[in-house]
Amino acid sequence: MPFVPHTQEDLKAMLDVIGVTTMEDLFADIPANMRPKSFDLPEGMSEMEVCSYFEELAGKNRTDLVSFLGAGFYDHHIPKAVDALISRGEFYTAYTPYQPESSQGTLQAIFEFQTAVCRLLDMDASNASVYDGGSAIFEAMMMAVRATKRNKIVVSEAVSPIYRTMLTSYTSNLNIEFVTVPHMDGMTDIEGLKAAIDDKCAAVVVQNPNFFGNVNDFTELFAHAHEKKALGVISVYPVMQSVLKTPGEMGADITVAEGQSLGQPLSFGGPYLGIMACTEKLVRQMPGRIVGRTEDLEGRTGYVLTLQAREQHIRRAKATSNICSNQALCALRALIHMCLLGPEGLIRTAELSMERTHYLADRLTAIPGVELLNDAPFGNEVAIRLPISAFEAVDKLVERGFVAGVPLGRYYKDMDDVLLVACTEKHTFEQVGILAEMLGGIL
Repeated sequence: MPFVPHTQEDLKAMLDVIGVTTMEDLFADIPANMRPKSFDLPEGMSEMEVCSYFEELAGKNRTDLVSFLGAGFYDHHIPKAVDALISRGEFYTAYTPYQPESSQGTLQAIFEFQTAVCRLLDMDASNASVYDGGSAIFEAMMMAVRATKRNKIVVSEAVSPIYRTMLTSYTSNLNIEFVTVPHMDGMTDIEGLKAAIDDKCAAVVVQNPNFFGNVNDFTELFAHAHEKKALGVISVYPVMQSVLKTPGEMGADITVAEGQSLGQPLSFGGPYLGIMACTEKLVRQMPGRIVGRTEDLEGRTGYVLTLQAREQHIRRAKATSNICSNQALCALRALIHMCLLGPEGLIRTAELSMERTHYLADRLTAIPGVELLNDAPFGNEVAIRLPISAFEAVDKLVERGFVAGVPLGRYYKDMDDVLLVACTEKHTFEQVGILAEMLGGIL
């Protein structure tokens, strides 16, 4: 019995020392309805039985569906070399080491990731990543609060509702005032955001493309925020940044992103990474770790942890964040993916994705009763209004092997008939045509 370390005599001896009679007595202070019903675990299974059991469970997943889901997470092609390289044994322990300079390879990988992020977003500095896109936008907001010593945050309703929920959850016990500016049929209300920025505002938070897929230029908005001594925070979609005006060109102070689209498989929701970059003047407010390149006394290139303002390294009260663990293995995947594609590959990926989505929009709006939610420019994601419930349409199309998109009534009032659809370079014109034909048939 190699995996049963204690005999009944062992257990009785330990309980006698503790001063209780049974194992259940150890949990007496937990309400009865919250205790485990039994400590009698089922008998162990052989390796073959366990494998068969999980293979049977896995077989219940629908892996044959054609998915047009987006809403912040996208099914891009991942070159096979990404998996081959990331599976090397050297990278299995890619978390930032606590004696960092002894692991030059890990530090160099993070430095190269930071460099690639800064080039993609046209920003001055990047950190070694944080948990995900939602925690990144929270950390950016807190950077703005510390830097301005103000507590008012103006946020567009066209920012991902998932991220906005995370913002309010993370700040529920903090003295933060949120002003949410409503969207206009999916479009970001730039004038409304300008009007909401005042002398008490720490930052204005926007997204590009926004949650509805619409593309904006926030240059004037950020300039207006700077006049009020507030900061501009923008959440972006990394692949689309290869073709859109960059946050740096717009004058953003802090840029964040969900890094999933850079070589991370969808994987039922993770693990992913949050990308963060900022201007040079805000570097000391950046949470987590920042790797720098230097030279030793003999002139040899070396890498060091330049900043590490987390609670493991300094007094907890002085930490910029207590929840900002870097996702170094995911960041390395993102770096490998960006290097394999290069600037031309990223641009081609974005262009193909947009091409498919615009073709999809043309095909769907040719169906009587189907129209675009608005006439704003969009990238590889677009919201369409249906003559029936979007939930009903999705349910019927799933039965036919297609996941048509995200019903926006899940997140926004009075939008039960609005469907958010997205394409990547993996979608074919044939798949788009079949989806349009089937939706037309349902309607």
